[in-house]
Amino acid sequence: LNPWDVMLCVSGTAIACENALVVAIICYSPALRTPMFVLVGSLATADLLAGLGLILNFVFQYVIRSETVSLLTVGFLVASFAASVSSLLAITVDRYLSLYNALTYYTERTVLCVHTMLAGAWGVSLCLGLLPVLGWNCLHDPAACSVVRPLTKSNVTLLSASFFLIFLIMLHLYIEICKIVCRHAHQIALQQHFLTASHYVATKKGVSTLAIILGTFGASWLPFAIYCVVGNPDYPSVYTYATLLPATYNSMINPIIYAYRNQEIQRSMWVLFCGCLQAKVSFRSRSPSDV
Repeated sequence: LNPWDVMLCVSGTAIACENALVVAIICYSPALRTPMFVLVGSLATADLLAGLGLILNFVFQYVIRSETVSLLTVGFLVASFAASVSSLLAITVDRYLSLYNALTYYTERTVLCVHTMLAGAWGVSLCLGLLPVLGWNCLHDPAACSVVRPLTKSNVTLLSASFFLIFLIMLHLYIEICKIVCRHAHQIALQQHFLTASHYVATKKGVSTLAIILGTFGASWLPFAIYCVVGNPDYPSVYTYATLLPATYNSMINPIIYAYRNQEIQRSMWVLFCGCLQAKVSFRSRSPSDV
């Protein structure tokens, strides 16, 4: 057994368990059907599928050796991780809109916008996952292989370019969110003639949270995306594993950042597992900017 494959399988198992719990909580709780939680559920579903894909890839690699199965599992992983990254972008857009259009956020238009973003994200992710299965692979042309077999160099270049574009869009949106948050804090200070300590702490905490979210996303995926572009298939496979493993950690951290820190999901967990609260517990409506 390759120890790197074992680590990926263990990582996939942890990812699947964490995100399966989030999906179960959101499906179980009728109060968690707002656009914000629909996006969180989409992210958890994508990460859940990615975790299952890592497990299946390990099983099929050591139990069922087949080119067809290899293409299917790789395509499944590409689609799942692409859906995860796309869902993160959709959550970022939703957070920005909740602040930029705060007065019109809680309307049917927002629901339509969220559903449209999710349909586009999953549609594009599915297309990216089908490319290796439909023939964009290097099984019959080893010279065209990338650092991630059986994907071709042009395929991983496309995936890396898509990631860089999404990362830049998220960076721009989070900078705009920080500007809006600081502007709101300044307006409150003008109205109250001074900036209270609580407002300062809340603003600093919000900006720090955004930095942690973007920093975690970049630190997880940037090394792998860069190596896919500059790497050579002749390099030792340990380089691929060493950059791919941190990328999987992003799907392990996402539930903690976007789900388990949320008060509504915490309450639903108590209801689901402990029964400490009544099933019809009241929930305070919150915007994505609170999460």
